[in-house]
Amino acid sequence: MELTKYKRKEDVKREWFEIDATGVRLGRLATAVANILRGKTKVDYTPSVDCGDYVVITNAEKIDLTGSKLTEKNYYHYSGYQSGMKSLTAAEMIQKHPDYLILHAVKGMMPKNKLANQIMTKLKIFAGNEHAHTAQQPTKLRVDVTGKVEKI
Repeated sequence: MELTKYKRKEDVKREWFEIDATGVRLGRLATAVANILRGKTKVDYTPSVDCGDYVVITNAEKIDLTGSKLTEKNYYHYSGYQSGMKSLTAAEMIQKHPDYLILHAVKGMMPKNKLANQIMTKLKIFAGNEHAHTAQQPTKLRVDVTGKVEKI
């Protein structure tokens, strides 16, 4: 009988992946990215250990939102002062901070503990087509309409 090995953070071998967000639905992309970041796509997944991979997302400003979410979905932040509540629609958020939509969606899919902050440091989001992680030679992935991830 063979025992199940508990994965340690020292034993984790990390890879780099690049995903182009052009025309991909926000929720489908966020789900796929969250699974890669947590390491759920690996055989030796351990919930209490950060065993995920690095993900580089390019073309964040070309993300797709369904229905009327561009005009009706609001993102709020509060300054702490009276009448300090600010809100931006998704279209305004794409213009000002195109990376925030993806970051916010993926962060909501992470566990609500200290491990989530450590996992989120492996997510790199860029508004344009160029990114600063070409030296790592990331493997290109594509997220299709159903949310499945394929290597290109």
